[in-house]
Amino acid sequence: MADNSSLIALSKLQKILLMLVAFVLSAALLIMKISVASVQPLEQLARSSLLPEIALANGKPTIFEFYADWCEVCQKMSPSIVDLEKRMGDKLDIVLLNVDNQRWSPLIDKYNVNGIPQFIFFNQDGDLKGISIGLLSSEKIIKASEYLIDNKELTDIEEFNNMSPDRFKFTDLIDTSKSRPVNPRSHS
Repeated sequence: MADNSSLIALSKLQKILLMLVAFVLSAALLIMKISVASVQPLEQLARSSLLPEIALANGKPTIFEFYADWCEVCQKMSPSIVDLEKRMGDKLDIVLLNVDNQRWSPLIDKYNVNGIPQFIFFNQDGDLKGISIGLLSSEKIIKASEYLIDNKELTDIEEFNNMSPDRFKFTDLIDTSKSRPVNPRSHS
């Protein structure tokens, strides 16, 4: 008789352990589902972006945004970028390039990305029309996009008159022979 009661007690213990394991697995699945659903908007847009070389060659104006997941300004601007994609995505290409992804290092060097977010604006022929570093309001991004679509010069926008690629860049003022190269990853 004693053997039967120990089997029953063991069975209850097994049930409790089984319920505990089921609870832990359910919680883990829920957490994984939430984390997958909460992928950052910039990351979602980056995954659906065209490759830079395709965007520059397809006859549409293009905006490159160099960003990082850890960049607070980039995250703050993400709703504006998502909205821009929804509003003008059929007339304009938006290519998001994460500076922490080694794949984009050649472009980071080519366009001298030294701060984020950095926006690089190209016309429909793939010609560089302007560069902007830092926070841009939704209105400014939309206005710049409209100018690109209408093939107007970004320098005609008062707020963007410093974006001409013909104007000096801050890095032109630095004697680079004495300093090490700076890129967005060197700050992390």
